[in-house]
Amino acid sequence: MNYSRFITAVSAARKASPIRVLTELMQRSPPSLISLAGGAPNPNTFPFKTASIAIRDGTTVEIEEELMKKALQYSFSAGIPELLSWLKDLQKSLHKPPTVDYKSEEGQMELCVTTGSQEGLCKVFEMLINPGDNILLDAPTYPGTLAALRPLGCNIINVPSDQHGIIPKGLKEILSRWNPEDAKKLNNNLPKFLYTIPNGGNPTGASLTTDRKEEIYQLARQYDFLIIEDDPYYFLQFNKPWAPTFLSMDTDGRVIRTDSFSKILSSGLRIGFLTGPKPLIDRIILHIQVSTMHTSTFTQIMISQLLQQWGQKGFLCHVDSVLDFYKQQRDVMLKAADKWLKGLAEWHVPAAGMFLWIKIKGVSDTQDLIMKKVLLVPGRAFNINSSDPSSYVRASFSLSSPSQIDQGFQRLAELIREAV
Repeated sequence: MNYSRFITAVSAARKASPIRVLTELMQRSPPSLISLAGGAPNPNTFPFKTASIAIRDGTTVEIEEELMKKALQYSFSAGIPELLSWLKDLQKSLHKPPTVDYKSEEGQMELCVTTGSQEGLCKVFEMLINPGDNILLDAPTYPGTLAALRPLGCNIINVPSDQHGIIPKGLKEILSRWNPEDAKKLNNNLPKFLYTIPNGGNPTGASLTTDRKEEIYQLARQYDFLIIEDDPYYFLQFNKPWAPTFLSMDTDGRVIRTDSFSKILSSGLRIGFLTGPKPLIDRIILHIQVSTMHTSTFTQIMISQLLQQWGQKGFLCHVDSVLDFYKQQRDVMLKAADKWLKGLAEWHVPAAGMFLWIKIKGVSDTQDLIMKKVLLVPGRAFNINSSDPSSYVRASFSLSSPSQIDQGFQRLAELIREAV
């Protein structure tokens, strides 16, 4: 892979921060080394001493005094080593990336911790996009992604999709505008990357099939574009075995994958992680050095202690319990939809995630419809052009009780009848 053609001039110009390098060197140094170089505050001046965190399974995570000093101090920009090591083992176990044993320049798998997957996505976009670049995505999609992309001045090309995600035939038709041979030229206008949420897409709930992923990956190879696999709902796939990921198919080192603990451990702790080819992840780490410096050391240690206590088996048992909860919530919402919305709306059963994507019959735009007796997100919020009308609404089954879901859909049915 020629990664230089994807990286912007700003990203290419980033150099390691001398202070950051020195800080990380100090943390690796033996205790016998006397250092007068660091500008870190003395942890003995911090008011926090220890922490004991109760876990729902009856155990506790203990952060004793020496570990607390570490938790409250500056740390590695890529993530604390013990968490990085655990996450790398997890990715190897779940996805078996072909690039694990590649050389660095060939796209060896690398990983870094980010302050939620959103920070990682923003830094990926800023690393790759110049004004005027063509990029591919399947809308409707997550508004946070669109908000991050629009100011960068790229041309967003919408790829056709259905309840099973991106339609490879539609993607192929779009790519036929270009000659694959042009990928060999340094200054070409082929799309730089395809962005997709492969499981439980937000807002549609769509999940890509394995066959479609394989077709899409072959098109990425043919036209030499990257794939950004934004997969926050990977652990919320309701049917097992879970489908293979783009990362598991990545023989070239052209997939950048974002994962998040927000849906399964905590959204407020803001822990996500990026996995991808080392030459690109290294660029992201250089950006982190001069922006957030690193994700909160305390939250990293808190999660790392829990994961090491659980092990992979314990972690996946927790994932199963979370999955069972959301599957029950989904089924409650589907039952309420069948009860109140039959004949008034259409929907597909989501195979993953937290959302039901509902098309309202006889309503061309839902923008005003949903601001009354029940609050849902109007479909236009997920369009590339947010002023385009949409007959869809997004309903979330993550937080509401069964009775609230039932009553909410009863009210929605009343609003639809009034509107049509």
